[in-house]
Amino acid sequence: MIPNPSARDPRAGGRVVLGDKIAVMTGATSGIGEVAAEALASRGVRIVFVARDRSRGEATLGRLRAIGPTQDHSVHYGDLSRLGDVKRVADEIAAVAPQIDLLINNAGLLSNTRRVTEDGLELTFATNHMAYFALTGRLRARLAPASRIINTASALHAQGRLDFADLQLTRGYTGMRAYSNSKLCNVLFTRELARRLAGSGITANCHHPGFVATRFGSGNQGPAAWALHVAKYFALTPRQGAQTMIHLATSPDVADISGAYFVKSREIEPGRAAIDDATARRLWSESATLSGMDY
Repeated sequence: MIPNPSARDPRAGGRVVLGDKIAVMTGATSGIGEVAAEALASRGVRIVFVARDRSRGEATLGRLRAIGPTQDHSVHYGDLSRLGDVKRVADEIAAVAPQIDLLINNAGLLSNTRRVTEDGLELTFATNHMAYFALTGRLRARLAPASRIINTASALHAQGRLDFADLQLTRGYTGMRAYSNSKLCNVLFTRELARRLAGSGITANCHHPGFVATRFGSGNQGPAAWALHVAKYFALTPRQGAQTMIHLATSPDVADISGAYFVKSREIEPGRAAIDDATARRLWSESATLSGMDY
């Protein structure tokens, strides 16, 4: 349960202190996720995060322990593009975090080359959408009353167009098309999740962090990758980009809002394709079949 806004500590600069709360996060080892994890840890939150790279995971864990040495932060390793890893990591987290107050799905990628995972899923779709769906489903029973689910989407969702006959983009693949479709999935998933959680006290919202200079897309090659590299010189800093995520995690102003899309810490209307309830339900059904779980 997120505390009342009156729970402020003068030593924390008047910020809301969230002691004894647990946040489960993906994408916490760099970029906006790293900034948000450290900000939450500074407010007393215990961070339980998922990482793929062991060296970055240990470095992040060290920083979190320095910020909050009494909070028992922990890292769990897995490849979020693999459904088996998502389920295993979720079960590991459930064993150490019997009650979760914040679930922040933030990990993502953009691949200019079409790649297929061991589950037969296109890599971007698997990492950016199916990991959100599967991790949330696996941890649903651990979510506390009044807990918050926060999904990182993107304004590029407005360019997405889902073809349910070809969700894995076997035809006409481009990295940007795959990424935009996955971000549309994030908004649709949030919308349908919020509908299904109505009356539970648990909220689900998503956000666009802005164009942020992070490691995102750094593994790609070619003209598009070079253009992205150059554009990052004009991008937001990770600290700037993390503000909406932190707002959704901590602000009492959003305690009763669910199913919404936020930009610059303000609720706005997403693109037309993202408010189609029939498409949201269809995506849920397809995702449940692909992951072997429904909730």
